[in-house]
This record gives sequence, structure tokens and C-alpha cells, in this order.
Amino acid sequence: MTILVGAFAVLVGLSCVYWLMGMWGFMRLEQALPRLGAPGIPEPTRWPRVSLVIPACNEVDSLEAAVASRLAQDYPELEVVLIDDRSSDGTSALVDRLAAADARVKALHITHLPEGWLGKLHALHRGAEAATGDWLLFTDADVHFAPDTVRRAMALCEARSWDFLTVLFRLRPTTFLLDTAVSTTMRMIGTAARLHRVADPTSSASMGAGVFNLVRRDMLARTRGFEWLKLEIADDAAFGQMVKRAGGRCGVAHALDRVSVELYPSMRAMARGCEKSGFGVLGQLSNTRLVLSCLLFLLIETAPLLALAPGWPEWLRVAGLAGTGMALATCALASHVLRRPLLATLAYPVGTLLFVFLMLRSGWLGWRRGGIVWRGTLYPTEMLRAGIRYETPF
Repeated sequence: MTILVGAFAVLVGLSCVYWLMGMWGFMRLEQALPRLGAPGIPEPTRWPRVSLVIPACNEVDSLEAAVASRLAQDYPELEVVLIDDRSSDGTSALVDRLAAADARVKALHITHLPEGWLGKLHALHRGAEAATGDWLLFTDADVHFAPDTVRRAMALCEARSWDFLTVLFRLRPTTFLLDTAVSTTMRMIGTAARLHRVADPTSSASMGAGVFNLVRRDMLARTRGFEWLKLEIADDAAFGQMVKRAGGRCGVAHALDRVSVELYPSMRAMARGCEKSGFGVLGQLSNTRLVLSCLLFLLIETAPLLALAPGWPEWLRVAGLAGTGMALATCALASHVLRRPLLATLAYPVGTLLFVFLMLRSGWLGWRRGGIVWRGTLYPTEMLRAGIRYETPF
């Protein structure tokens, strides 16, 4: 019993350190990231041409409103490349209609996925080839921008001589249960990614997000490109990492008041999304790694709560109470920094359990299918394993 108490006390101590590090990380995130639209950022004397590259696969319900927010930009040199990636729901006709209505929109239709490519990466590759901008902004089909977003982003990049920019964006609230799971996911990413270090050229920290990846075309040409990434499951994060490792000057900006998206419309949609990110990214296509990662995450997150149970020594229960207080304080801070619903974020044990369940489900499906099904295509595990490019920070 003494050995058990000692081992559990060590776990509670590690959990307290984990929550303190999370708190410190979110404090740095709030203080260190520049904000789009902050006073004092000069505008360039000449605005470079920017091409928004937007891949869409069966996005007919959300594409039109999201594209309208992109076309409402006050940026003077704007091109929008809309890519219909093998859609079957009316997206193809919508893309053509949007292109016919605005001369800035270029329609691109993909009807065939070459062997050895993930669909989205192939669409981005084709979109980059068709774009004419000095800068390329890769952004998902359902993202909404405030009217000055591109102008503010370009002013920041030019002022800081950055080659690449991604942003901290707002996830629109949905249902309470879904918000708890999403808040836990975003809190974990915010803690692990070291976003405040991305702009430091001496740091290995990097970040990319499908919502907003803005890159200088000349810089993209100096990387290994989409053909190198073509089977990478963690496509967006790997893109940011690839640019930084090629010598690009990278940054992350606070844009929670300017860029927003509904990450998942339902728990079922989140479960489908996690089929790729769980087994493919967290597990790196290994169920052993995935199970061990989930177990460690679950224990570290909940150890202080478990220490409050009757039967533990009083001193350990006091430590558990302190750790639980740290956890709630970290979640409250994350809620503020990420603009997430407070109650859903404070319900972190529920979010943690949901997150772990979705990760383990993705591993089981990956094992049963022998790979990952994405956008209607089965990618065998061994093929994906050969295409891993992203090095996780955890």
C-alpha cells in the first residue's frame, strides 16, 4: 500500500506540474502573440497580390457564405482560387456560379485523385499551381473572415519580414457536450504547440492550421513542397513545420476577433474527424503509441481529481485539491485566451474522457480497416507510414 501511495503521489505531483505549465503557456500565449489590427503596425507602400486557395469537398451547405466573407475583403490585390475536389453534392455547380459572379474567383475542378496523394494535399497542390499571387493563403472552405483580415495579415507579415503566418482563430460554440470535447482538444494543442515560440528562429516550434496558412510564394518554392507532404496525415501542421525548416521566418498572430469557423457541427462529425487525427497524428499509425499516449494523458489530467477520493492519506487529498484548483484555473485561463465557453471548458474531465474515447475509437477503426478512410478513399497503413513527415512536439 505504501508503494501504491508513493507512486500515486508522484503522479499527482507530475499532474500539478503539467497544469502549472499549461497555465504559464496560456499566459505567454495571451501576452506574446501580436494581434491583427493592433495599432502601430505600418501598412506597406505596395500591396502584393494575394491568392486565397480554398479546397472544397462536398461543402455545398457552408461554402457560399464563407466565400462571401473572403470576397468582402478590403484588400486591393485579391484572387480566390476555388477548388472543387471530387464533390458529389452540388459543390461543383456552386463553384462555377461563384466564379461567374465575381471576376476575382477562379474555378478549378478535380475529378481524379492520383495514386499516392491525400485528397486535400493534392487539391492544395493544384490550387497553388493555378494561383497567380505573390502570397498564397491556404484556407478551408467553411472559414469566415472579417473584412480587414487579409489586409491586416499582410501588413503584419511585411512589417516583421515574415514568410509565413498562421493565426489563433475562434471556434464558434455548438452544443455543450461537443464544446467540452473541442475545448479539451484546443487546450491540449495550445499547451503543447508552444505558439509563442514559433516566431523565434532559434526555436524548433512551428505551427500550421488549415483555417489560415499564409505563405510567401518564393518561400514555398524553397521548401520540398506539397509533393513531399502528399501522404502526411497532419497536413496543415506539417506544412508550417516544412516552411520553418526550410529557413522561413514564421509567425502566429491573434485573430480570434477576425477569423472563425465551426470546427464540427456534431459529435458524429468530430468522431469522423478524429479518425484521421487520432490514429494518424497522435498515434503516428501505431496503436501501441496511441493507447499509451491516451493512458498517460488521462492519468495526468485526472490524477488530482482521483486523489480527492476517500481512502487516500489526508496530505495526498490536500495535494489533489491543490492540483484540481490549478486545473480549473488553467481551464478558465484557456477559456479566456481561446474565447471558448467557460462552463464547457471547466468541465474538463468530461472533455478529457470524450477526447480519449475518440482517439481510441480511431485506433480501433484504423486496425479494423487496415488504414484510414478519408474523403471516401482508404489509405493503407503501410502507405501512410512511408509518407510521415511531421515530427510531433509531444
